[in-house]
Amino acid sequence: MTHPEDQDRTRELPAYLDPRGVDQPTERYRGAAYDPRVDHHRPAADQPTQVYPPAAQQPPAQRSPYQPAAQPPGAYPPGGSPTGGDDVPPRKRKRRGWKIFGSVVLVLVVAIAGFVIYLDTSLNREDILADYDGRPADTPGVTWLLVGSDSREDLTDEQKDELATGDAEGKRTDTIMLLHIPDSDAPPSLISLPRDTLTDIPDYGQQKLNAAFAFGGGSLLAQSVEGLTGLRIDRYAEIGFGGFAGIVDAVGGVEMCLDEPMNDPLAGLDLEAGCQTLNGSQALGYVRTRASANADLDRVQRQREFLSALLSEAASFGTLINPFTSVPLALEVADTLIVDDDVHLWHLASMGLAMGSGDLVTTTVPVAATPTLPEVGSVVQWDDAAATAMFDAIRADEAIPSELITTE
Repeated sequence: MTHPEDQDRTRELPAYLDPRGVDQPTERYRGAAYDPRVDHHRPAADQPTQVYPPAAQQPPAQRSPYQPAAQPPGAYPPGGSPTGGDDVPPRKRKRRGWKIFGSVVLVLVVAIAGFVIYLDTSLNREDILADYDGRPADTPGVTWLLVGSDSREDLTDEQKDELATGDAEGKRTDTIMLLHIPDSDAPPSLISLPRDTLTDIPDYGQQKLNAAFAFGGGSLLAQSVEGLTGLRIDRYAEIGFGGFAGIVDAVGGVEMCLDEPMNDPLAGLDLEAGCQTLNGSQALGYVRTRASANADLDRVQRQREFLSALLSEAASFGTLINPFTSVPLALEVADTLIVDDDVHLWHLASMGLAMGSGDLVTTTVPVAATPTLPEVGSVVQWDDAAATAMFDAIRADEAIPSELITTE
């Protein structure tokens, strides 16, 4: 059945496509959302019976959380670029990363340089190596005079008890060594000079070598050693009881292997045989004790062994990269070491590397006898011919002949 009003309906367009438009929307269309199922040119009775709520009552459309919010014309979406990515091009990101890295490196370099300058200015310098008439001429390489004193300055009563140092006033030298660092390809050498060596001390006549230190400190000792060996001393370093123990503790102790037990109440020493790590107090007793068959000659051998082990540990890679070890160690060295006016921190580093090297030659000056003399006591007399040959080799910046190397 055909509706009368539909006879010409085939020639009509739907209202939403009619270019003539609709004059006034009907009341039931006003404010309603468009529905393609509704034909506004048909009577209401022929329309679908479903009622659509006004647009104002419909819930607002929910935007997907993955759908970006609308942006003003010409604006970039979140991320800063038309594609939604980082607004910094890859080349600029890499350049910014290098700038940050460079800034961090610069800060570290400045901090390390400042710390080195602080340490260098903190060194205890004294005028030790003064010129005098008849001083030996300069020779190739660098020769250090290393001195360990029994100074108890700056030690509290508790520290004196802990280190078993006693209460003696002043300072004497327990350790006298020469370290030669050659300019040639010869190995560095560390030579012990027994403190009881009989020698001529300027203005004091024949005395034990360590008496020079008691009479005139490091300056008179250096002059006496130069006269005894014919070598020119280029650098000087001295450390006391407290400083030595502090450095050992700063590196976490030093491992030593003992062939037999060692016990010396006077040095506060009680060690078992075998390998063990010595702390500062034990290390001090170990290098001080003379409670052995050869007394002072045995002691200088232990001193060389321990000092080499200590400096090898201090210069090790593990110690240097660990700020909890290297920083306290550096501060302890700067605070307790006494050096001559021309010594700087890099000179100490060179000394440490030489003593920690695997090719270091350690020996005692050749000894001929150990007599007891009136008014002087027990002394050490050198083998003059062998000692002269040893120091001639050092003066020429050559390796010490193997037949002159001794550990006794």
